[in-house]
Amino acid sequence: PTRCSAGRGKNDSSRPAEPESENRASLSLSLFLITTVLSCIPVRPKVSPAKDGAEELGNVPADIHQAGPTGGRDDGPVFAGIRPRCRYSFVDYFLKYLLILSNLVFTVLSLMALVLGTWGLVSKQSFAREKIGSIGTDPMLVFLTAGSVLTLLCLSGCVGALRENRTLLKLFSAALLLLITAQVLTAIVAYGLQDQVVGYLRSGMLAAMVRYQDDLDLRFITDEIQSNLQCCGADNYRDWELNIYYNCSAPGVLACGVPATCCVDPLENGTVWNSQCGLGAQLLDEFSAQSVIFLGGCLGGISRWIEQHEGLIGTVAIVVVGVQILTLFITSRLLERHEWQKCSPFPSAVFEIELHQFI
Repeated sequence: PTRCSAGRGKNDSSRPAEPESENRASLSLSLFLITTVLSCIPVRPKVSPAKDGAEELGNVPADIHQAGPTGGRDDGPVFAGIRPRCRYSFVDYFLKYLLILSNLVFTVLSLMALVLGTWGLVSKQSFAREKIGSIGTDPMLVFLTAGSVLTLLCLSGCVGALRENRTLLKLFSAALLLLITAQVLTAIVAYGLQDQVVGYLRSGMLAAMVRYQDDLDLRFITDEIQSNLQCCGADNYRDWELNIYYNCSAPGVLACGVPATCCVDPLENGTVWNSQCGLGAQLLDEFSAQSVIFLGGCLGGISRWIEQHEGLIGTVAIVVVGVQILTLFITSRLLERHEWQKCSPFPSAVFEIELHQFI
């Protein structure tokens, strides 16, 4: 032992001593590199199956979201491939599919109105050069316009709710809000300007009477109003003199007459329709004519009908507007569920988001 110790001491004294500062620096650098690599690996705690679904999916913390190179925006390369997945409750699912079903039904009805209006205009050749000037009074134009607008509106709501497309849902909400506002304003203006509304109705009905033989749709509407309200003409039965066929100067057999729907009893023996019951009615005085035709105009009949059914009309109007407001509420609720704060990304994307902070 003494010899080994002596020999070791002799050899150690002959070698140069290693600097301890270099060894400590190398060891510190190695430990720093190992610590850095390990810190980049996210530690995923074991989650119990009974935990809430949000803990299993793993919400992205706000500080990590804001710390990324995009400044919290979701349009970066990391977030580009991540599709948010919203968590719905049973009520949300019920409202979602209720919105889809209701919009689907109204889309079908709107398409039917659109097809009916198009078919009516084409079959009557309303776009012909000699008829294009009077197309504004064609009732089929109402079906065409309403069908087109409602089809686009309901289709955007249906597809937006089905595909959870925020752009379509926002477009549907804005259009529906505009429609509700227009309906409410129209009702207020119509109530406040009743005399002007009556004037527009008189002008419309007189225009329909002038084109009674030229447009089958206007003829059908006029006949239905006169037969159901038991009236004749706009103000009285002499308004039919405006029609070129019922004018007293007309050469035909209809001169100085009125349509059969103005007659008190257009059926002979209760079975046969007498289309000539109104011939020469304008030549009679009011006392003689009252046993043959209705003397009162349809504007008064319409006013009386509205007064008698104003409760029903108000109820229907409130229900219609209420359904639209409820639809707007459902759409707004679905839009709230699509906000980023209400959604969680797929679990496979959490590692990329956390690692992006250190990169």
